[in-house]
Amino acid sequence: MRYWLMKSEPEVFGWDDLVAKGDAGEEWDGVRNYQARNFMREMRLGDRAFLYHSQSDKAVVGICEIIAEAHPDSTSDDPRWECVDIRAVQALPQPVSLQQIKATPALAEMALLRQSRLSVQPVGPQEWALICQMGGLPQG
Repeated sequence: MRYWLMKSEPEVFGWDDLVAKGDAGEEWDGVRNYQARNFMREMRLGDRAFLYHSQSDKAVVGICEIIAEAHPDSTSDDPRWECVDIRAVQALPQPVSLQQIKATPALAEMALLRQSRLSVQPVGPQEWALICQMGGLPQG
């Protein structure tokens, strides 16, 4: 299993919106960055991702699961753009803020800090475990 982080503006589509979709989940559409698209192409069924609220909250708020691998993005007629489908798994008992992540030396190399504008990015296993712990979960 691999781990990821997916960013969304909560005013556009946030954790509560994903939870409301239930087990059917939602297409993670609208990504128009080649590197982010390529990361989605690497995702496999069952991989886990943090949902990160960008803009206002700037925090990891929940864990989602990849439920459909890369396929054409329904919001684009351009075949270059693909997306995955995700479903909510579990909210973090305590959201983990960007400020907390920046203040944690063990997370200094995290893609979130090095490529802050990238909307889909990998998360290392140790980073995953530490953020889960910081968020009040014993394991992801």
